[in-house]
Amino acid sequence: MRALIIRHEHQSHAGYVGARLVERGFALHEVTVVPEERFHAPDVRFDFPSAGDFDVVVSLGAPWSVYDSATIGSWIGGELALLAEAVRADVPVLGICFGAQALAAALGGRVERAPAFELGWHTVESDEPTLIPTGPWYQWHFDRFVVPPGGRAIARSAAGPQAYVVGRSLGVQFHPEVTPGIVAAWLAGGGDAQVRDLGLDVEALRRVEPGARERAAALVDAFLADVAEI
Repeated sequence: MRALIIRHEHQSHAGYVGARLVERGFALHEVTVVPEERFHAPDVRFDFPSAGDFDVVVSLGAPWSVYDSATIGSWIGGELALLAEAVRADVPVLGICFGAQALAAALGGRVERAPAFELGWHTVESDEPTLIPTGPWYQWHFDRFVVPPGGRAIARSAAGPQAYVVGRSLGVQFHPEVTPGIVAAWLAGGGDAQVRDLGLDVEALRRVEPGARERAAALVDAFLADVAEI
């Protein structure tokens, strides 16, 4: 089985989610949309592969907004087309943070500024704790998705919806994939200053909660069994 991993920039990777997919027998095919040298000018051209070549698509987070066409308009349309193609072809998608927002937008929902940002470890209110445990989950977002038509919200927080299911696909606003290395890269790549500007504790943001890997593995297992039905 093959999993397409969409990395939007060099600082992020599939982390604990990717590790569990490998343990479940998936070969990971990673693509990076914005190379490191274009991180501060991400209006690159990128040709996305066909969703039909894969058994699962995982779209990761990104530091940009899905709706910011002035910044990422050169490639976001291609990703939305890929995600819509995957759903039409019955290829399961796991969207994480930006990826969940992009999936919602691709299917007729939308992305908007959240009434409050969420950074750090937060619990969520879950209707289906066997699929989405309450956490804690790592958050780093200022936007939120509106669940697309035909989708079903299954978790939420004060900032907005936190997870939804649509067909054989799942979108989550939080980051189950985070490892200490991912968090360190985000902070070193500009997150440190952002966190300090917001008056938050950088060391608290750097910490990875005990059990994070196990929770990520359980989420991947439940996604494959109960949503993707693989």
